[in-house]
Amino acid sequence: MPTIELDGVSHAYDNRRVLDDVSVTLTEHRIGVVGANGSGKSTLARLLNGLVHPSSGSVRVDGLDPVTQGREVRRLVGFCFTDPDAQIVMPTVAEDLAFGLRRHRLSREETAERVEEWLGFAGLAAHRDHPAHLLSGGQKQLLALAAVLITRPEIVVMDEPTTLLDLANARRVAERVAGLPQQVVLVTHQLDLLAPFDRVLVVDRGHVVADAAPAEAVSTYRQLMEGR
Repeated sequence: MPTIELDGVSHAYDNRRVLDDVSVTLTEHRIGVVGANGSGKSTLARLLNGLVHPSSGSVRVDGLDPVTQGREVRRLVGFCFTDPDAQIVMPTVAEDLAFGLRRHRLSREETAERVEEWLGFAGLAAHRDHPAHLLSGGQKQLLALAAVLITRPEIVVMDEPTTLLDLANARRVAERVAGLPQQVVLVTHQLDLLAPFDRVLVVDRGHVVADAAPAEAVSTYRQLMEGR
């Protein structure tokens, strides 16, 4: 697995410190991140592919700096947002999957093969020519995830990908994520998704206040929230 390193990382937004002196090294296959709204967990996730730059400290993703080596890092790290509509850019499902492959300079045949593969992954083969924005919420999120994975990143960062979904669709997305060979960093409020993970970080008021196996980390987080 790739190594993700944050060394003394702080980030301020509009003179408000969102992260404060965070240092962690992540090498596990499945890493969860939990925390209250505004705790800094989404900022931490966005640091990993250069969507956010540290105000101080350093970030390294498999030895690469997302600030100065952004293009290389974005090839390595796929990012899936909470709202899939923010990622869907093409009119139809198949076109949206093919869009991310343009910079890979694949042949038409190779592109078609990958699109078919990931249509199957997302359960959208029957919807290949349908308008992407008319899919259900769960289908859109699976399309957004497939559009990230089709480029074959080594790390997949997901920022609350099931928050807008009902329970059935959240489970579908979780099942797909569980089978991924890539390293996954998942920011979520749905604590039951973290049970099979290797490690969970609890972020509170800009600090990593717990870093443990899922059961211990989730217990700490629940206790923290009960005190609010």
